[in-house]
Amino acid sequence: MNDEPDGLSHLIGQRIAARRGALALSLEEIALRTGVSRAMVSRIERGEVHASAVLLDKLCAGLGLSLSALFARDVAAPLLRRADQPVWQDPASGYIRREVAPAGTGSRVKIVEVEFPPGAEVTYAPSHGRVIDQHIWVLKGSIEVTLSPASGAAASRAAVSYLLRKGDCLQMRVADGNSFRNTGDKTARYAVIVTQETAA
Repeated sequence: MNDEPDGLSHLIGQRIAARRGALALSLEEIALRTGVSRAMVSRIERGEVHASAVLLDKLCAGLGLSLSALFARDVAAPLLRRADQPVWQDPASGYIRREVAPAGTGSRVKIVEVEFPPGAEVTYAPSHGRVIDQHIWVLKGSIEVTLSPASGAAASRAAVSYLLRKGDCLQMRVADGNSFRNTGDKTARYAVIVTQETAA
């Protein structure tokens, strides 16, 4: 990986603190919004902890951000070489996330490459502060994606699971919880193409 964990943790912390400041939210308020303790938010903002993807996603939901916004480089150039693409590893599941698309160009499209270890599972909680339209395109191996039912009138519907194999592409409009699992015995690799983010 080309990013030192401590350096990236500090960058993530600074971005969370800046966004919280821009929204004029106290530590107490963001803790109530996200279910992440005030002490943990403070530690993340100071770059003292390498938080999991699930924890960071909860904070992003409460702040109206995407995970890509936390990891992207602040360079407004149309070309982002592979060696310069930010790489981050989730300490809980071991999955490796690479921010592929150049940030700062004004494009609404974001592209992330994920290497998902055998047996890994990540479950994201419902996101009430944003709606993300994305495509999951499997490049190697297979993954199982489970989408929770939409909230409101459609909440009585059951969750839906999809087994995605190499070449398969699933469109997801994410506002409610979802989970990713690698049920195989080999690392899976997939691309996440985010085409739209809006406030829920």
